[in-house]
Amino acid sequence: MKLFTKQSLSIGLIWIFHISGLIGIIYSNASWFIKATPFNLLLSFALLIINIEWNKKLFLLVVTCFSVGMLSEIIGVNYGFLFGEYSYGKALGIKFKGVPLIIGINWCLLVFITGYISRFFFNSLIARTFLGIFLMLSLDIVIEPIAPVLDFWKFKEGLASFNNYIGWVIVSFPLQLLFHRLNQNIEGPFPFHLYILQFLFFTILLLKINSIGI
Repeated sequence: MKLFTKQSLSIGLIWIFHISGLIGIIYSNASWFIKATPFNLLLSFALLIINIEWNKKLFLLVVTCFSVGMLSEIIGVNYGFLFGEYSYGKALGIKFKGVPLIIGINWCLLVFITGYISRFFFNSLIARTFLGIFLMLSLDIVIEPIAPVLDFWKFKEGLASFNNYIGWVIVSFPLQLLFHRLNQNIEGPFPFHLYILQFLFFTILLLKINSIGI
């Protein structure tokens, strides 16, 4: 039995990066660690991809999730449709039409890990799809209050409105459906670890919001 496998190394790396980032934001140079967020997301996505069997279906899924995610965000930022009136800050890096490119990657990441997790609870396509959407919404609900503090994004009205979550359902439904239709296989528990890490990461930051020295 191999001690260091591709899966175990991938899981170890995301734990190291998330814990380091959490400690850095709360107790050290918050601005530097926050600016490293795009790298952390890109690394997480790369590690996810290497734990998936590469084929045409995977390519189609990545391109679709990235394109639909970016297009919906561009519409949202520039026209106030789908998610409400909001804008992105500087922390998430290079933008296209007001939307950081890493957001497209993040849509891929979220669809993949939540879609994978939902497979373990239901056999029904519809049940899997809606559980995936629920998991995506749950993570977004945790992130929304801390996002302006981290300079990720901010809504004109301050907090995200109910329309934001309706928009999430509208956009994520076809992406979750496509994920399950294509039945893309992901090896091992990596998606579980990544989802739990992201949920804990932002929950702890939310609880420690007054300790973030930006």
